[in-house]
Amino acid sequence: MKNPSPRQIVLRATLLVVLLVVVLEVIPSLLPVLNDFRYHLLLVPILMFGLTYLIFYRVVENFIYRKIKLIYKNIHNLKTTKNVVESRLDLSTDIIGAVNKEVLNWAEASRKEISQLRSMENYRKEYLGNVSHELKTPITSIQGYLETLIDGGINDPRINMDYLSKAIRNVERMVSIINDLESISHLESGQLKLQMQPFDMNALTKEVFSDLEIQAAQRNIRLKIKEGCDRVFMVEADKKMIREVLVNLITNSIKYGKDNGQTNVGFYNMGDNILVEASDTGIGIGKEDLSRVFERFFRVEKSRSRDFGGTGLGLSIVKHVIEAHNQTITVRSTPNEGSTFAFTLRKAD
Repeated sequence: MKNPSPRQIVLRATLLVVLLVVVLEVIPSLLPVLNDFRYHLLLVPILMFGLTYLIFYRVVENFIYRKIKLIYKNIHNLKTTKNVVESRLDLSTDIIGAVNKEVLNWAEASRKEISQLRSMENYRKEYLGNVSHELKTPITSIQGYLETLIDGGINDPRINMDYLSKAIRNVERMVSIINDLESISHLESGQLKLQMQPFDMNALTKEVFSDLEIQAAQRNIRLKIKEGCDRVFMVEADKKMIREVLVNLITNSIKYGKDNGQTNVGFYNMGDNILVEASDTGIGIGKEDLSRVFERFFRVEKSRSRDFGGTGLGLSIVKHVIEAHNQTITVRSTPNEGSTFAFTLRKAD
């Protein structure tokens, strides 16, 4: 049966009321005993009220409430598999208001979901484009060097070893990119299990300083522990992974630092945690880029990163490692003055 329109519903209800009035007027003529003033004064209003209430109740129940409740139920079932609508709603409920609220909530949730899906789609496209670009660059270089060698360059002592060395460096760059992507994948999927152990952050930082001192000396950048922080700070973490975090942060401070500048690392007690801060006196990061520094392949200054052999994945790995420890990392920066990366680690017992 086709659903009645609002006009048809009103027409049917009106006809029923008219029919009721006619019946109530005919009854006294059929039953003279009821043709009394008291009947009209008391009985007719009561009968009119009762029968009209029943009529409109049935109209609302059959033609309005049930259909609105069906809409409500369908909307609710789209969001959850729990069948709780029937027992939760009755005619005493503000069904119109409930449906309106549910529709608005559903629309807002759908809007957010669509926005998130679009954002993820854009991120996926950008990510695939970045991966393609980062791998295409060394592959193109390798192809060019090898083709030159095959075309006769292998017999030219002036270029053969040089081109082979350059080809190897590009292969190593590809391996670094793939290894970094694999590390991020393992961290995101939870496949990489942390080997938690107590160790001294101050001592670990000095080891990293020692490993990077030649790179820092090339630009006359001093690596130092902040004043008042050169003492034992025991943390409970995966030492190997935290070492990688420090290497990435300090290497970046050298890449983006200014000649004759410095990189300072400090440690601070923060209740149950130790706060680690790595500050530089480099080029800094603009406000428009601060929110993106932990994205894969994002570089503040692409040319300088590639000159140092960066993959653009270092800070993304740093963020994943710290979050795998259930800790947080933040960054603050002022252009042309420097940047400070700060992360927390659980204090060792």
